[in-house]
Amino acid sequence: MYKLQDLLTLMARLRDPQYGCPWDVKQNYATIVPHTLEEAYEVADAIERGDFDDLRGELGDLLFQVVYYCQLAREEGRFEFDAVVDGITRKLIRRHPHVFPTGDLYAPLETPRLSEEQVKHRWEEIKAQERAEKAHVPEQLSLLDDVPSVLPALSRAGKLQKRAAQVGFDWPEALPVVDKVREELDEVLEAMADNDPAAISDEIGDLLFVVVNLARHLKVDPENALRAANSKFERRFRFIEQALRDARRPIEDCSLEEMDALWGEAKRQEKNTPNCG
Repeated sequence: MYKLQDLLTLMARLRDPQYGCPWDVKQNYATIVPHTLEEAYEVADAIERGDFDDLRGELGDLLFQVVYYCQLAREEGRFEFDAVVDGITRKLIRRHPHVFPTGDLYAPLETPRLSEEQVKHRWEEIKAQERAEKAHVPEQLSLLDDVPSVLPALSRAGKLQKRAAQVGFDWPEALPVVDKVREELDEVLEAMADNDPAAISDEIGDLLFVVVNLARHLKVDPENALRAANSKFERRFRFIEQALRDARRPIEDCSLEEMDALWGEAKRQEKNTPNCG
């Protein structure tokens, strides 16, 4: 069975300037990023489908992305794979003092004495300290500095809000956020009435942002919630398509009312089927 070192060797040979793969040789950090994002989503998709045979393969694809970046950095004399492993191991030991109180990875484990909430609070404190240590000009450090700009927009909105909430810039509970959702929806309607495309886009963005805030207060992951809604829409629309195929009717010839009736039937069937949302 091949081991991690074999994968590192394979990557180095793929990048060999003379004998390697032409496609791999011409890649750089930026050109690999889209593939990395795609592989991460494919991991999430396999988990969502409960397909663990597929998950094994997708995790391999995602690991290969890490190996790829490390090979690029190795060629430039920046760092190697072992440095990445060392860095993440040290960071996680540092961020889990309740598990590794002496900082020794192999010290005997003891029963954690902190609650989950205390652990989360301590985790954020340690991350804040790390951000401060990284800052060259501490007075210009922002809580938002290391929230990646390439995150999916819903996930990034939640992280930005969570960071701001650490210093009290947040609603105290969910109900005021509901009022804010209504306010933002009214502003969308006003922009629609003015027929102002730029304002409509801006207000829709504000509405989505505050809906993410509502989800956060209700302890709902907005990205996962929207993924589930996407799956639900897809499932019900496929039901409509299949029902019309069974009736030998082209979907283009059906009215909205007819399709809506089939949508309602899909919902009724889901209510009587376990594990359907």
